[in-house]
Amino acid sequence: MRTTKKTNKHPAEVYARAVVSGDIDAPKYVKLQCKSFLEDWDDKNTTYCINHKLLEKIYKITKVLKMAKGPKTGKSIYHALAGYQWLLITAVICTVRRDDKRKRRYERVLLEVARKNGKTFLVAILFMLLFYLEPAYSRFFSVAPDGQLAREIKEALEPLIRTNADVFEDGEFKILRDYILHKPTKTKYTPLNYSTNRLDGKEPSVFLCDEVGALPTAYAIGAMRSGQLLVQNRLGFLISTKYPTSQNPLEDEVAYSKKVLDGIIDNEKVFSLLYEPDNTKDWATDDSILRHANPLALELKPVWNELVDSRRDAIEVESQRENFITKHCNIIYQGVGTESYVSIEQVQACRTEHIDWSGRVVYVGVDLAMTNDNCSVVMVSVDEDDNILALPMVFIPEGRIEEKIRFEKLDYHQFIRSGQCIACGDMTVDYSVIEDYVFGLEEKYGVSIQAIGYDRYQALSSAQKWETKYNTVEVRQHSDTLHMPTKLLKEKILNQQFRYENNRLYEVNFENARCTYDTGMRSYVNKKKSNGKVDATMATIDAVYLLQQDIIFGDDNFIIQLA
Repeated sequence: MRTTKKTNKHPAEVYARAVVSGDIDAPKYVKLQCKSFLEDWDDKNTTYCINHKLLEKIYKITKVLKMAKGPKTGKSIYHALAGYQWLLITAVICTVRRDDKRKRRYERVLLEVARKNGKTFLVAILFMLLFYLEPAYSRFFSVAPDGQLAREIKEALEPLIRTNADVFEDGEFKILRDYILHKPTKTKYTPLNYSTNRLDGKEPSVFLCDEVGALPTAYAIGAMRSGQLLVQNRLGFLISTKYPTSQNPLEDEVAYSKKVLDGIIDNEKVFSLLYEPDNTKDWATDDSILRHANPLALELKPVWNELVDSRRDAIEVESQRENFITKHCNIIYQGVGTESYVSIEQVQACRTEHIDWSGRVVYVGVDLAMTNDNCSVVMVSVDEDDNILALPMVFIPEGRIEEKIRFEKLDYHQFIRSGQCIACGDMTVDYSVIEDYVFGLEEKYGVSIQAIGYDRYQALSSAQKWETKYNTVEVRQHSDTLHMPTKLLKEKILNQQFRYENNRLYEVNFENARCTYDTGMRSYVNKKKSNGKVDATMATIDAVYLLQQDIIFGDDNFIIQLA
């Protein structure tokens, strides 16, 4: 490849300093990552530094390559790349160990950014650079939820290669249907279709997981990372926009990256640019939300104008809001047509490390549902500070685990290993396991069960067994009964007077819950209109009903049935 003269411009540094100083409006975690980058750039890190010779080489390559399409068609890639794109390229490729400049610092890279911000093109440029910088015979892979998405990078690389045919040596790249080969280095890039059983056995020097938020499980990420164990200079990219729910691998990766940037987890090999707004509430009026989620729009005025127009349409047309808020504001949107019960962030704010249950009087809510579906038992109590404490347990049919993983896109194997879920029975739930679980609560946790609340429709037989030892109460599944505990539980969550130990499956249940109103404007969680399983939420409401009735009216005045 022919190159040009050396340049002294450093667009990554310019961007990072503008973010840290506030000249560029960027979200909290982008600022933290920029501060970390500048420590390396300013030579203040005793372990890592910037390889400026390598950076100059990248400048030379990008100056001779031309844009194949887009608003900057025909311009050099050097001048076409946005500031945030230069930051990622410079940090990921050129941050190296002081004692071995061949060894890169970062191995795990996460880019979370709104749609139409050039993320696919950015990774295509990274792959192009790595064709020249990685050792001979390297293997690059991209994985996505479906075949079309997996080929997005290949489809971005192909016009780039063809447009710059006069720059490359004759026959330097071989483009076939299934892969692209760089002949001088014998390095091959292959897009892979997502599969739960065919990604193992690969040995990627570099991999990309695209649209991570749409992956049903984290299998693809795990398979690619495990394939890199013997690779000395491994590199893995995860890129995605937000998706309507938080039950996806992207949110787990984002949560991990935030802990790294906050200094909670010590992992110097993670680099992340999380373009999600600090303010997630005022999407209709706060321009900073658009600025935080769309770094490219700050440099391209037409893109900004288009976003403002799209926001206006989303305000006026309700059916367009989910797509706009999720994909262009990078905010998890709960959907339209029903009212969300509580947001996932509000629930997560109530997590605690440990709850001491010993000696407490507790109330147990049971949602048994159908024998081939999720069932749940939730134990609640009140502490000395008037906080509601909760201990949930979900039960699923053991023979349906793989089916549930596939359709619900939740990793039930992980939930079972972490003690958040119990698999019992075969294709139907074994009620005797649930019954024994309730009978064992007092001995296991040192509590005293005041009452057990149940829904007559599915739990009558189990309730008859429990009433030999405990006070059992049928909780009428109607708004006239459930409105009060539904309201109380929501208020406790909003006021952060609700406590539960870390439990991802429990949070998903709250996220799925949708409320409707009866003719008297009394709200209640509606199972049929909820967006997934809500059994643990319903069991919690049943338990809170008992607690509320006991505290307000005394235990002799439970409202068992209303006309």
